[in-house]
Amino acid sequence: MQHIIKSYLKFLFNSKNEHGVHSPFVYDLVTKCFYDTTNYSEYEILKNYRNSLLENKNTIEVTDFGAGSRVFKSNTREIAKIAKTAGITSKNAALLFRITRYFQPENILEIGTSLGLATTALSTGNPKAKIVTLEGCSNTMNHAQAQFQKFNFKNIDCINIEFSKQLSTYNLQPTTHNLVYFDGNHSKKATLEYFDFLLPTITNDTVWIFDDIHWSAAMDEAWEVIKKHPQVTVTLDTFQWGVVFFRKEQVKEHFIINPNKTLSSYIFQKIRI
Repeated sequence: MQHIIKSYLKFLFNSKNEHGVHSPFVYDLVTKCFYDTTNYSEYEILKNYRNSLLENKNTIEVTDFGAGSRVFKSNTREIAKIAKTAGITSKNAALLFRITRYFQPENILEIGTSLGLATTALSTGNPKAKIVTLEGCSNTMNHAQAQFQKFNFKNIDCINIEFSKQLSTYNLQPTTHNLVYFDGNHSKKATLEYFDFLLPTITNDTVWIFDDIHWSAAMDEAWEVIKKHPQVTVTLDTFQWGVVFFRKEQVKEHFIINPNKTLSSYIFQKIRI
């Protein structure tokens, strides 16, 4: 927790000076997507989905293959508490919806389904997309699938598997994922392993979103490695997320963006790499 607080203070410090964005691509993304204040009807769907989980006091036995939890001391966990403490926040779900709506990716991969809060944001962002979501814990996946059926989400394909086993096959049978949301094992080793596994799937328009890039000092290091990769051109650091682009026509740049500002007062800092 101490690391996160220090990282957030550093993030705020680096976000204080406002600069113009010289990249039309990034400027449009920030102004038309990140700071879009439209009250979309899909937000109500996401709210109802979340509330149904928050009202569920049943417990499940969770198998955790990732970096562990700072909140839970036992693998027996209440559905409502998982949704409240481990799931994507309402603000980030809305932002993930807007990003998906903005780019309209046809094929989406999510690494780490949990209870499906982020999955539903991806689904509502583009109902025509084919979404594959991976979850290592069978009990968690079963509950998410029941929720998807309850709310009539039909474009989500759930796979219960340890992430590395699934992703390692992509080097042998390359596919295309227009958007990948990484929310699984928050460790440096696993994050960089998934990064390497999925590189064969990228196109010029691919969008990757890494969750919890400042979870630990090791995740900070992983994020720095990703930023410096020769195939990565533009990255956006929102503190919670690291958004990665592979657009060959873009100058290699890194942007630190505060996603919680309004369109008229947003503050961000651009840093050239």
